[in-house]
Amino acid sequence: MTAKALNIGLVGYGFMGRTHSNAYRRVGNFFDLPYLPVLKAVCGRDQAKTRAFATQWGYESVESDWKKLIARKDIDAVDICTPNDSHAEIAIAAAKAGKMVLCEKPLGRTAAEALRMVKAVEAAGVPNTVWYNYRRIPAVTLAKQLIDSGKLGRIFHYRANFLQDWTINADLPQGGAGLWRLDAKASGSGVTGDLLSHCIDTAMWLNGAITDVTAMTETFVKERTHVGTGKVEKVSIDDACTFIGRFANGALCNFESTRYARGHKAQYTFEINGENASLKWDLHDLHRLEMFDYRDESITRGWRSIHVSDADQPYMKNWWVPGLQIGYEHSFVHQVADFLTALGAGKPCAPTFRDALETDKVCDAVLKSAATGKWAKTGVEWAAPGPKAAARKGPRAHALG
Repeated sequence: MTAKALNIGLVGYGFMGRTHSNAYRRVGNFFDLPYLPVLKAVCGRDQAKTRAFATQWGYESVESDWKKLIARKDIDAVDICTPNDSHAEIAIAAAKAGKMVLCEKPLGRTAAEALRMVKAVEAAGVPNTVWYNYRRIPAVTLAKQLIDSGKLGRIFHYRANFLQDWTINADLPQGGAGLWRLDAKASGSGVTGDLLSHCIDTAMWLNGAITDVTAMTETFVKERTHVGTGKVEKVSIDDACTFIGRFANGALCNFESTRYARGHKAQYTFEINGENASLKWDLHDLHRLEMFDYRDESITRGWRSIHVSDADQPYMKNWWVPGLQIGYEHSFVHQVADFLTALGAGKPCAPTFRDALETDKVCDAVLKSAATGKWAKTGVEWAAPGPKAAARKGPRAHALG
């Protein structure tokens, strides 16, 4: 069967714009899909930079106004790679125009903002997904398969951290194209929404809903010059966040994230302890999954390192021969492949906007707890993971000519 074209309109040309564009360009070379992306247009406010990006990545045209991009009849899917403060407006407008919507994480700056986006895509019935790409790293997907198979037994503990060090500089300004993540108006929060949202999404995908949390946050540099105003203004984002909590299945969780961990550029790790076995994973060694199985013979029992590169392991049959690993950028290729496969089958591609709303609920609860010094309920409604989890109704299939 000949693959149908899916015309992509990308909004934003920064770091995420590059990762997504690379995924669109490569996916057809490695996956047999019902649809193939066509890089139809990229939109950005700086025309010179937008045109340079379009030339580099092979986009057919450029726009300087995202509203014009959405209005174009030759655009099937709108991919949002902008700062967080514009996610909702663009996504809601795209859904109302009948476009599929792919949005960078976090979905909204708050759960209330994210809920508006969920209602828009569900009312329009348009396919949608959020780029929580770490789910698609083969070793992480393998962890999901092992947990769902019951090999770990009852889960007792889940712990994760995401450590960086790039803001340890009191002279660093806030705001603008490069440092909007330090501006609460643009980002919504600091490490909670930017880094811990990844950890939370993965955790709930692997182990079900997080129901209760208690947290503390810290802003180490209280004031920074704002790029937009030129004035010294209060910093409202969290530089560091630590929280503990409880899953619906009774497991306990411990999460930490900071941008003040000297020596760490992007260390994301998690460990899961179950009744029969434990798993751990490290982004710095992303092609490996560590496993300890108590049922092994006692004289050889210990942590084993699983090199995830064989054809019978998640996604790997589409890449190289066993023993040759893949990297960070491939997780985005996998998300595009999964989205296009789901589209062809008329099924939703997780995480959907509704899935990502649940992550935003946890982030809101974490920030509320940190502000009040009290435990907070998350209000998360996610079904427990695993083969017996109830299927949720997804968006209707999207028809393309």
